[in-house]
Amino acid sequence: MSSPNPLKTPELEFRSLLFLVLVASALFALILWPFFGAVCWSVFIAIVFWPMHRRFLHGSHNRPNMAAAASVTVIVLIVILPMTMLVASITDEASQMVAKLRSGEINIGTYFQRILAALPEWARGMLQRFGMGDLQLLQQKVMTAIGTSGQALTSRVVGIGQVTLDFVVAFFVMLYVLYFLFRDGDRLSQSIARTIPLHPQHTRRLLTQFATVVRATVKGNIVVALVQGALGAIAFWFLGLPGAVLWGTVMAVLSLLPAVGAVLVWGPVAAYFFFTGDVVKGIGLTVWGALVIGLVDNVLRPILVGRDTRMPDYLVLVTTLGGIVVFGLNGFVIGPVIAAVFLVSWEMLASARQQPTMLPPP
Repeated sequence: MSSPNPLKTPELEFRSLLFLVLVASALFALILWPFFGAVCWSVFIAIVFWPMHRRFLHGSHNRPNMAAAASVTVIVLIVILPMTMLVASITDEASQMVAKLRSGEINIGTYFQRILAALPEWARGMLQRFGMGDLQLLQQKVMTAIGTSGQALTSRVVGIGQVTLDFVVAFFVMLYVLYFLFRDGDRLSQSIARTIPLHPQHTRRLLTQFATVVRATVKGNIVVALVQGALGAIAFWFLGLPGAVLWGTVMAVLSLLPAVGAVLVWGPVAAYFFFTGDVVKGIGLTVWGALVIGLVDNVLRPILVGRDTRMPDYLVLVTTLGGIVVFGLNGFVIGPVIAAVFLVSWEMLASARQQPTMLPPP
């Protein structure tokens, strides 16, 4: 009787297959890495707008190509084009503010002088110790930084053009992938569910939690941030402050961080009004910021997201900041998603350990 061939054992074949899968997956991820943000946002947008796509699919009598094209077209018209116009307006307003700062039309020293004049003597002494009492020196440092930034931007025109080209390519990759995610979404999700080596119940829970957190982060956080930024821009415009759209955008970005929010922008402005004796504007901005801008999160987020899907604010804050540091701007979605998958995986492990082990029959 011949001995079995050691090169044809099922264990060796399985290990070889597993090694092949891991190497191919690593190389595949390496190839996709330049378009990591585009692919991620196509997945995020597809998850958020999937209910709309289902209605288009039903209205087109189950024609996936037509429904996918309609979904992408609507997203471009109602999301991407308005965001592009907003970014153009912000860029123009930011360039105008920088020009006013460099020309002296906006004098930072004047604002600091008014604040210093309203401070008590002990506070001015502390500023002197930290080197912030010399207004001319402080303004000179600010102007030097602005000039250096301008020279750096001028010397990198070619680099900026390359970044713009990369952005355009990534944008069209996102739309292309988004179309096929809408068209083949059901089949892709089923394939992924079959491929994940978990119990079907755990797989469904994991994929459901992933989709829920993506919807909660994109739909809830972005809408709330846009509303808070718009309300802040309206307040700044009404008070006659320069760069209302720009500062509204800054408030919208900060609103993505729970427990921080837009108060980092309107709070110092309100304090400036109080210090300079403009109490009416200070009270008005404080009331508007606390009661209107501040309550938007408590009113809109439960409606858009639902209370059951929210993670603790401290966890969202830490994972959002960590995600932005690791993945850039895409991290404000990726960070909370990773945290949600982390929590769900450990909960599934704990529940699996508590289940009684089925012993094999003798």
